[in-house]
Amino acid sequence: MPLRLQPITRDEHLAFVASRPSASHMQVPSWGAVKPDWRAESLGWFDEEGRLVGAGLVLLRPLPKLKKYLAYLPEGPIVDWHAPDLCERWLEPMLAHLKRQGAFSVKMGPPVVVRRWSTEAVKAAIADPAARRLGDAEPTSCDARALDIADRLRGSGWRQAEPGSEEGFAVGQPRHVCQVPFAGRSLDDIHRGLNQQWRRNIKKAEKAGVKVGRGGYEDLPAFYDLYAETAERDRFIPRPLPYFQRMWTALTAEHPDRMRLYLAQHDGDTLAAATMLTVGDHVWYSYGASTSRKREVQPNNAMQWRMMTDAHELGAAVYDFRGITDTLEESNHLLGLLRFKVGAGGEAVEYLGEWDFPLNRLLHKALDLYMARR
Repeated sequence: MPLRLQPITRDEHLAFVASRPSASHMQVPSWGAVKPDWRAESLGWFDEEGRLVGAGLVLLRPLPKLKKYLAYLPEGPIVDWHAPDLCERWLEPMLAHLKRQGAFSVKMGPPVVVRRWSTEAVKAAIADPAARRLGDAEPTSCDARALDIADRLRGSGWRQAEPGSEEGFAVGQPRHVCQVPFAGRSLDDIHRGLNQQWRRNIKKAEKAGVKVGRGGYEDLPAFYDLYAETAERDRFIPRPLPYFQRMWTALTAEHPDRMRLYLAQHDGDTLAAATMLTVGDHVWYSYGASTSRKREVQPNNAMQWRMMTDAHELGAAVYDFRGITDTLEESNHLLGLLRFKVGAGGEAVEYLGEWDFPLNRLLHKALDLYMARR
């Protein structure tokens, strides 16, 4: 029997998230305020006894001149993904509700891990000339239940979104991420997990007098100056400053530690900055920025170690470096970023990826063509 699905209040949504060990920062109510071009709605799944057993933040993006929407649940919803009747009991009520809302297509990102590669496995894969992509290397673990979920989604009409053209990153949220496991480990254990270069750079920064501190809303322009410089250097399109100001206002109003800003300085000169997000026992390194000046004092390593130290103090079970490329070719400029993250003791994690359900095939196809031309 399908579960009952209906809109829920912000407080109900937050209480449900608080009852879980963790959830994506894109599945908390405040994330809707970060995206003003989308209309946000909190959805709840209720069982036969009226208990809230699942929740999701859906973002609805209108099509110009039409009362039709793309419905998007980034890294969600928060449901029982391993339920044997997942599609019938959980997802069909969601599709029916969103169709009534005017959605022509639904996109979701199941927070389900398929494969993991340990730090050693990733290093070996990078060194192996025969391995061109992460998938060519033997994973440390593989969850057969995740593969079963994928089969059931396909059988119910869901389509797995194709990876984007940007060197292995998926359209939307990244399918591959790098995470440092913290659960059951002391800070000394985590420090020992850093590679030799990381430990050396942290010492070098300390000796050079690099100071890492927390900033506030008023420091976002300083962060943004470095972020814009980073965007130009690394060839990506930066988000505007008001995006980060909205993000700070919305997330910290919901929880004072939902978003933090860190700044690394040397002799009063801000050299690096980063944002950190927390939901439950999951901590994310969200946005990073740095200047090309004074790289020899290693501000990035110093800043990351301070963030990891604070995350451990907060009781984090995982420190998430977010997206990585799945290509291992030396010619790829993102390989250096993978080495940096793995050097912190990170392991590569592959999620189930994003999935689409076309409720109106004609409009869904038109959107696909539009996105392909962008």
